[in-house]
Amino acid sequence: MSYQVLGLVMLSVFFWGLAPVVEKFAFSQTNIDPLIALTIRGVAAMLGLGVIILGMGKTQNLFEITTKDVFCFTLSGLFAGLLGTWTYLSALKLGEASQVVPISATYPLITALLSFFVLNEDFSLSRILGTILIITGIWLIK
Repeated sequence: MSYQVLGLVMLSVFFWGLAPVVEKFAFSQTNIDPLIALTIRGVAAMLGLGVIILGMGKTQNLFEITTKDVFCFTLSGLFAGLLGTWTYLSALKLGEASQVVPISATYPLITALLSFFVLNEDFSLSRILGTILIITGIWLIK
C-alpha cells in the first residue's frame, strides 16, 4: 500500500470516527428526527461536492456518465446514502455511540458475502477468519 493510499484511508477513518461523535452530540441537544438530520447532512454533502467538483475541474467527467452508471450509483445512494444512513442515525439517536458505531462498521461482512455469491470473488482462508473475527466482535460489543 502506498503512503498516499494509507494517508487517504487514515483521513477517512478520522472523518468517519469524528462524524458519529458530532451526530450523537447533536441528538443529545435536540429532538430532531433522524430523517431531518439525514436531509441536513445530505444537503451539506451536496454543497461540498459541488465546490470540490468545480474546484478540481471534474465537470467534464459529468458528460461521460452512462445510464448504467446512473442506475448503479442511484441504487448505491439509496442503499447506503438513504436507507443505511437513516437506520444508522436512528440507532445512534436511541443507542450508545460506543455500541452503535462498531456494530454498524461490520458492513464489510455483508460486502464480503455478497461479493462471493454475486460477484464470484474468491473467499480465502484469511477472509473466512476475518469474517469469524467480525462476528465475534459483534457478540462482544452487544
